[in-house]
Amino acid sequence: MTGVIELEDMEFYAYHGCFKEEQVVGNKFKVTLSMTVDCSLAAATDNIADAANYQTAYQIVSEQMNIKSHLLENVAGRILSALGEKMKGIKSARIKISKMNPPLGGKVGASSVIVERVFN
Repeated sequence: MTGVIELEDMEFYAYHGCFKEEQVVGNKFKVTLSMTVDCSLAAATDNIADAANYQTAYQIVSEQMNIKSHLLENVAGRILSALGEKMKGIKSARIKISKMNPPLGGKVGASSVIVERVFN
C-alpha cells in the first residue's frame, strides 16, 4: 500500500541567495514536502517503528535549510538526497521551497522552486 505524507508550510529563517546581503541578513522561507511511501506495514501493525518518521523528515529539512546556498535548487537537491538516504520506505518526494518577499525590485509575495525525485 502506497501513501503520501506531507509536511506543509514549514517555516525557516535562512541565508540563501545570490546577493551578498541575502547571505548576511537572511530571509523567511516556507517549505512543503510530500513523500510517497510504502505504508503497508505501518497500516497493518499500528507501530510507529514501521512507519516513515515525520520527525526525521523535518530534521533533515531543518538541517539542510541551515546550510547557506546561492540557489534554492541546491537546497532542494540536498534535502531530497538526504531523505533518500535516511528515510525508510520512501518511493518518491516532491519539495517546494519558497523565499518570502524576494529582492526582485518590486512587490513579490514569494519566489519558489519545486523539485521532485524518484528513489529506487
